[in-house]
Amino acid sequence: MTEVRPLPTDDERNAIREGVRAVVTRFDDEYWLARDEDGKFPHEFHRAMAEAGWLGITMPEAYGGSGLGVTEAAIMMHEVASHGGGMAAASTVHINLFGPHPIVVKGTPEQKARWVPQLIAGRDQCCFGFTEPDAGLNTTRIKTFAEKVKGGYIVRGQKVWTSTAQVANKIMLLTRTTKYEDCARPTDGITIFYTDLDRSKIDVQRIPKMARKAVDSNAIFIDGLFIPEEDRIGEEGKGFSYILHSLNPERVLIASEAIGIGQDALRRATRYAQERVVFDRPIGQNQSIQHPLAENWMYLESAWLMAVKAAELYDQGLPCGAEANSAKFLGARAGHDAAWQAVMTHGGFGYAKEYHVERLYREVSLTRLAPITEQLILSFVAEKVLGLPKSY
Repeated sequence: MTEVRPLPTDDERNAIREGVRAVVTRFDDEYWLARDEDGKFPHEFHRAMAEAGWLGITMPEAYGGSGLGVTEAAIMMHEVASHGGGMAAASTVHINLFGPHPIVVKGTPEQKARWVPQLIAGRDQCCFGFTEPDAGLNTTRIKTFAEKVKGGYIVRGQKVWTSTAQVANKIMLLTRTTKYEDCARPTDGITIFYTDLDRSKIDVQRIPKMARKAVDSNAIFIDGLFIPEEDRIGEEGKGFSYILHSLNPERVLIASEAIGIGQDALRRATRYAQERVVFDRPIGQNQSIQHPLAENWMYLESAWLMAVKAAELYDQGLPCGAEANSAKFLGARAGHDAAWQAVMTHGGFGYAKEYHVERLYREVSLTRLAPITEQLILSFVAEKVLGLPKSY
């Protein structure tokens, strides 16, 4: 359950779209192709979004944010992802929306005043050390350990798939403060910190990957990192419950981004099908080209309806686990399928970087893998909605 928020009117939704579009359309296909090739973090884009106030859309007004809900954030991220930047554009700002939510939910007034305005202004960039190579999605089995010492904690361990650690100056870190085997419940003994990313104690190693090259992913190795007491969020050992606040919003945002990329790809495919002439007729006159694109449109629109439903339920303080998970599943599938069909529609040129659809296909593929797998979503719906026995 969450705070109940009034849902935005149609005029407010349109204003968000127009405002975001005014920023993102300043960064064209060539900008994002260059970032895909050189792997440089899109600092210019991040700065433009910060200056326009979009990094604080979900942050409290008291600290310089807009105090808006998941519905508005979903509309924003759908627009961000719809104009050629794909997941590189989306991930540049997505991390600011609900990743730092434990600070908002459980941080002290002093912590919020110290941290939130810096994030909104883009002066601080945060990476998230949650996932571990041996734990995967089983968060209770993380091993990174924070040992209590005078004035704070000493941390040792490792994380994987830590995004933006190459450029971040802050890290939100999930640790154990009590070993798994010593806890009454698996979810006990987990503590969250938000602290400086001290590179003398944290070794950051970039992971070469398929796409989203401009937003780095990393393996990090922590050896003797001191974290002061005042950088702990909430109570020691209660951190697992704090991260639950952001899980459903994150699924909705990933769905929105995947749908945006899919719709971008579909527009490109449709335009190409109208312009490309073979055998003295546009290829878009052929039903073998038309019908798959028409299906893509239907599935993308349906997925967007589910994403909006999940966001609105969350903002009204209503249960939305099934809807948020379903939105992520359907959005990622629909976006992935539309991007692949765009490649196929372009034929051999779909394989060429010049037309950008191969890049969008690589970018959207991530949404089927993260932050939760399709198989776990299916298991969730089977158990929680259909009442079938737990399978894992």
